[in-house]
Amino acid sequence: MLTSIEFLAVLISGIYGVLLACRKQFDAVGIFTVAFTVAFGGGTLRDILLDRRPLFWIENDYYVMMVMGVTLIGAFLPRGLVKMERFLAIPDALGLALFSIVGTGFAMEAGTSPFIAAIFGVITGTFGGVIAEVICNEIPSLFRSAPLYAICSFSGSSVYLVSRAITEHDNVSILLGVIVVVGFRWTALRWNIQLPNASLDSK
Repeated sequence: MLTSIEFLAVLISGIYGVLLACRKQFDAVGIFTVAFTVAFGGGTLRDILLDRRPLFWIENDYYVMMVMGVTLIGAFLPRGLVKMERFLAIPDALGLALFSIVGTGFAMEAGTSPFIAAIFGVITGTFGGVIAEVICNEIPSLFRSAPLYAICSFSGSSVYLVSRAITEHDNVSILLGVIVVVGFRWTALRWNIQLPNASLDSK
């Protein structure tokens, strides 16, 4: 089940990366680089830290082919994708949710504690976007004043773990976790919910 969710997460995150790169008016190589980073960055870091070999996108090479296919669509039909930019929050929230749950699940399978597993959910869900935003010459939204992101991931991962502990229906646990992440993220975007900035100003 986690592998099926991972497939969907890669697809949605690849689409988000293509949309992000098209907004920056990148060429085909740039689009693929951003899409690849968003789709595989967080999961690669997770696999390295958990010592999972081979890396998930090397083991499943069709993931890379799929992202390349999405890239070609973005490169040759940029006008159509630019029109979809207003829907950027949809693949953003879904990709975050799916990768968060997948990362949490794989961490539990590796024998980590539930708390560390939730942290791995955050790593898997967010770090691909962090690296991609650096490539796009932007301060990552994870580190600046922006609608809640990592907290949404951690909350959904925690709900998934709690549900998984009290029910034998893993599909239900996954669905609940995804709903929490997506709902929390969209709420944060809609109402611009942010954490307070750290400031040394005494005023």
